[in-house]
Amino acid sequence: MQERSFSREAVQDRLREIRENIAEACDKYRSDDNVGIMAVTKTVPPEVVNWVFDMGLDLLGENRVQEFQSKKDIYLPQARVHFIGHLQTNKVKYIINDMDMIQSVDSIRLGQEIDRLAAANNRIMDILCEVNIGGEESKDGVAPEELKGLLDELSALEHINIRGLMTIPPPSDSDIFLGRMAELYGSLKDEYGMDTLSMGMTHDYVQAVRHGSTLVRIGSGLFGARIYP
Repeated sequence: MQERSFSREAVQDRLREIRENIAEACDKYRSDDNVGIMAVTKTVPPEVVNWVFDMGLDLLGENRVQEFQSKKDIYLPQARVHFIGHLQTNKVKYIINDMDMIQSVDSIRLGQEIDRLAAANNRIMDILCEVNIGGEESKDGVAPEELKGLLDELSALEHINIRGLMTIPPPSDSDIFLGRMAELYGSLKDEYGMDTLSMGMTHDYVQAVRHGSTLVRIGSGLFGARIYP
């Protein structure tokens, strides 16, 4: 299997380009530039991830509990970490004290377990609700028509704080579904006091910014393409 290689200079150049593209999209399509950049660290060694802190980036996105556990002690202390992958209820206990936010909440059962463990650890956990905006069977997330009911149920829990919504749209019609997600977020954000719309990845982050994303999640576009066996 070919081994993946990393270059600090290449990461810095990619980040500069990402920032320039976001700034251009904000100037062209928005009245604000409130867009955060998350470095998605899946399959990236922690020593490489740590480069981004010198580049002014401190927000990391973790997809897998086990992988995060193997890396967390090597990350620099200023790291802010969000969990963005599918999260099983029996794995919440392993990350409850390490995450600044859990973005992939898509059921009341998961929300209740986060709430229970947050209470036991004397904290409030920020969460996003993951929405399956394209209705894809292969993806997690609550159906758009069921989102409001889930938000109502989650709002009753005392140790979680609903910050907003997250989605991964179908890549073939990304622009259409990003627009639908923006409309859905806009219709609910004031009612639930939300301030975060997490959408946009390496292939569609510019379109996501155009549609109002406040947080883009960049992995291969920052660290380079993954190599699979």
